[in-house]
Amino acid sequence: MRDAEQPVLGPVAQGLELRPWRAADAAALVAAAGDPAIRKWNLLTVADLTAAELRIARMGERWRAGTGAVWALAPVDGGDVVGLAGWNDVDLAGGSAEIVYWLLPPARGRGLAVPAVERLTRWAFDDLGLHRLRLCHSVSNEPSCRVAGKAGYAYEGTMRGALLHEDGWHDQHLHAVVRGDVWNRHCSSAG
Repeated sequence: MRDAEQPVLGPVAQGLELRPWRAADAAALVAAAGDPAIRKWNLLTVADLTAAELRIARMGERWRAGTGAVWALAPVDGGDVVGLAGWNDVDLAGGSAEIVYWLLPPARGRGLAVPAVERLTRWAFDDLGLHRLRLCHSVSNEPSCRVAGKAGYAYEGTMRGALLHEDGWHDQHLHAVVRGDVWNRHCSSAG
C-alpha cells in the first residue's frame, strides 16, 4: 500500500464507485457525524469542516502506513459522496482486516452496502493478499447483520461488551470470511 496510490474501485452499483476521500468531501463527513443512525452504530465524531478535513488527511496517512484503507462511495460522474466503506485494523503481516461502512440517508434502502462490501472483499483478497476479513456490528444493528450474510460473511459468534457506543457498551456479532471458503461462491457470482 505504501508504494501505490489508493485505487478507484468501481463501478460498484447504480453508477457509484469507491474512490479515495478528498478534502472537498469534508461536508459529507460532517453530515454523517450529524446523522443519528450513523452516530448510533459508528464511532464517528467530526465537529466541523476543519475536523473533517483533518480526518480525511489521516485516512491518507493510514493508507501510506498500510494500516487502513477507506473509500468514499460516490457517483462515477463526480457527484456528492453517499457513503463510506473501507478497512480498519489492516494487518498486512497477519493477513487480516475489519470492514467498516455507512450510508447517508439518501443512499439507504437502495441495496448499496452489499455490493460495496463485496467489492472491497474482492480487493482485499486479490490485491492485498489478505487471508481473513471480519465484519463486526452491534447485536442490535439488524441491517448490518443482513449485509454481512448477503456479502458472504459467516456468523462466528457474539463478543460480549465489545464496543462502547453513545448509549453504552454493546455486544457485537462477529462475522468473517476466510480466503477460499464462502468467498468462492461470491467471487464466481460477482464476475
